[in-house]
Amino acid sequence: MTYELLILGSGPGGYVAAIRASQLGMKVGIIERENLGGICLNWGCIPTKALLKSAQVYEYLKHVDQYGLKAEAIDKDFKAVIKRSREVAESMSKGVAFLMKKNRIDVIEGTGKILVGKKIEVTGTDGNKSVYKADHIIIATGARSRELSSMPIDGKKIIGYREALTLSKQPKSMIIVGSGAIGVEFAYFYNSMGTDVTLVEYLPNVVPLEDKDVSRHFARSLKKSKINVMINAEVTSVDTTGEGVKATVKTKKGEQIIEADILLSAVGIKTNIENIGLEEVGIMTDKDKILVSDHYQTNVMDYYAIGDVIPGPALAHVASAEGITCVEKIAGLNTEIIDYENIPACTYAQPEIASVGLTEEQAVEKGYEIKVGKFPFTASGKAKAAGTPDGFVKIIFEAKYGECLGCHMLGAGVTDMIAEIVVARKLETTGHDILKAIHPHPTMSEAVMEAVAHAYGEVIHL
Repeated sequence: MTYELLILGSGPGGYVAAIRASQLGMKVGIIERENLGGICLNWGCIPTKALLKSAQVYEYLKHVDQYGLKAEAIDKDFKAVIKRSREVAESMSKGVAFLMKKNRIDVIEGTGKILVGKKIEVTGTDGNKSVYKADHIIIATGARSRELSSMPIDGKKIIGYREALTLSKQPKSMIIVGSGAIGVEFAYFYNSMGTDVTLVEYLPNVVPLEDKDVSRHFARSLKKSKINVMINAEVTSVDTTGEGVKATVKTKKGEQIIEADILLSAVGIKTNIENIGLEEVGIMTDKDKILVSDHYQTNVMDYYAIGDVIPGPALAHVASAEGITCVEKIAGLNTEIIDYENIPACTYAQPEIASVGLTEEQAVEKGYEIKVGKFPFTASGKAKAAGTPDGFVKIIFEAKYGECLGCHMLGAGVTDMIAEIVVARKLETTGHDILKAIHPHPTMSEAVMEAVAHAYGEVIHL
């Protein structure tokens, strides 16, 4: 069977690329060995947000007295919370299946391996092999939990994010290793559900990729929620011979033994590039990533790669943008290269974290003369009324011309607010332009305007 485009992997990179290619008139086939939608939809972005929403609602219910309300016998049903999360993921996967059908995209079930001559061999669940040919091939096989030799994942006592989403019984205690987005989101969820959580981070700051002001404030929020936070700490070994786990943690003060029911490894991801035919076809890789051009062409003509398997941020929205850019280039359109300096990053714990562009430290290191504005949500009428005053908006400008170099937000709903700054940076909007754009009152988004005003010495509500 011959296609104009074959895509290996149906995650947010693969299925979005397939739809855009179909819109451009291509005959498209997409190969998936598990569930349509990939990790993000089935085991990442979507089901975790369902869990986090349950945790947030539970938190509200436990503190209704703060809103002048009364409620008795508040409790949670852990199995029902997990069940709802899985149902949300399954519903979204069915939605992707509908989109494939609507856009006349052939879904080929099985494990794919690229071959020389622009072909893909697909092994079905029955073991039978079929070969498909295409004018162009996109590799979008994504990634999985990274494993460290000191804590190999066994799926029972040492788990990855997949198992964390589907535990049949709530653990009384949990060690989470890694304080990136995955780690802190699960820390928030399980802590809210009543699990005793210890968060272990190798680097000096939690959420270490964020601005240091965000990291410091977020660490205080975690501790206020009674999450035990350990920084500058390394898990060197894990003993699973007993009922639970005993983790040996190396710190500046020496070694500590921490006991818990279960340990969640959230130390990053490993790309799915093994056994997919890269070596046989001659596609170049470096440091666990497929090397590509600005338009995602590998070193072998008509073989492309997008998403987590290539260098760059391993984010769903990035993979989708790369997929669209890639197929538009294949179709001969005049495409714009993605600006990787303007990619928003979001973490959905409470308070939420959202950022784009340079941190203050990075801006100084690059030699910029800067203006920095910061507005706390404690001064926001909407945040106070909503009972969510924790956090702030911090924005960084180049001093002479007013270019927005970066923005860092911590607080309720900031993952929705960050898009304003992404668009502003895309349009090369200055601080003055943002300041003079009237923001509605009372809203959380006013904090953006107020932070800009603070940078320029014009803040009203501080």
